[in-house]
Amino acid sequence: MNQRETLDITRERSGLWGTLAGLIVAALIAIPLSAAFAFATHPHSQQLFAGRLSDATAGGYQTFWWIVTLFLLALPFLVGYAVATLSARALIIVGSVVAVFVVAVVILGQMFVF
Repeated sequence: MNQRETLDITRERSGLWGTLAGLIVAALIAIPLSAAFAFATHPHSQQLFAGRLSDATAGGYQTFWWIVTLFLLALPFLVGYAVATLSARALIIVGSVVAVFVVAVVILGQMFVF
């Protein structure tokens, strides 16, 4: 029993893997985060968007971009926590669901926005 516990080195380093994953995600979302923050703090940028966002009220437009900014800020922490605490099988399942979701969003965006 004691030998099995000493051979399991992944338990001690899961926090480091979570931190590394969080840093990588933070680096990947740095530009979208700064753009979302810029759109949230400059209400005149609403004129840049044609379609649904240009028809929204100024308060609704700012609220939308503040929500996007907060979600982008939380993303590195959520990914780091998930990597540190979830099992390998759970990470694969969550990763595949996120990949399918991203593909669906890109396809729907191409169909309805452009």
